[in-house]
Amino acid sequence: MHPSNKRRSSLRHQSIYLLPNSFTLAALFAGFYAIVQAMNHHFDYAAIAIFVAMVLDGMDGRVARMTHTQSAFGAEFDSLADMVSFGVAPALVSYEWMLRGLGKLGWIVAFIYCAGAALRLARFNTQLEVADKRFFQGMPSPTAAALVAGFVWLSLEMEWAEPYMRWVTLGITAFAGLTMVSNVRYYSFKEFNIRKTIPFFLLLPILFVFVAIAASPPVALFGLFVVYALSGYVFAGWTYLRRKPTMPTNQP
Repeated sequence: MHPSNKRRSSLRHQSIYLLPNSFTLAALFAGFYAIVQAMNHHFDYAAIAIFVAMVLDGMDGRVARMTHTQSAFGAEFDSLADMVSFGVAPALVSYEWMLRGLGKLGWIVAFIYCAGAALRLARFNTQLEVADKRFFQGMPSPTAAALVAGFVWLSLEMEWAEPYMRWVTLGITAFAGLTMVSNVRYYSFKEFNIRKTIPFFLLLPILFVFVAIAASPPVALFGLFVVYALSGYVFAGWTYLRRKPTMPTNQP
């Protein structure tokens, strides 16, 4: 191969796709911004930044698939950005907001959340080719982040400042961190096809969701993610109850 062709080929292998990775970079910035705002005790801005990171994280993969610009670099970059936005940022926001006052127990629970996010992402990446696409194993890290950030945002909006709020925050943070590494299955919505027709009456629930978010974003968003977080346990319980008991075999 001619030297100039080799150089062009090498540059092509070193290059990255701009559009999807720009969304990932923006999501990473939102997560970093949330950390900075939490350190400055602007917890409402920090919580909103985590939700912005969720929106951007949901867009980068879809943009990559729509434009056929998927790459191994993009997948790795997305995981690293997710760790910052949905692992480190929510743990730090929760700790700086309420858990700091609980001393050693507070930072231990914050670390449990952070470690749970790291383990969740590592397991997701290693099981990507063999996992059932219809379900997530363990609660997705963006949902866990939404629970923590949504509770902070809702509490600030409602001006809740009771002493027990530290323990509620502790419980929500621990629940989110441990559920990420559990075997509870959550519906992924990956099989949902927006191009398919739906019954007309299904537009009404969607309309109510939009109205609720517009009327009170922290209440509506936190409520939605609480329902999704509990749905995995409801599905697990329903599956367990539907199992038929095995009949014991007669021994000779």
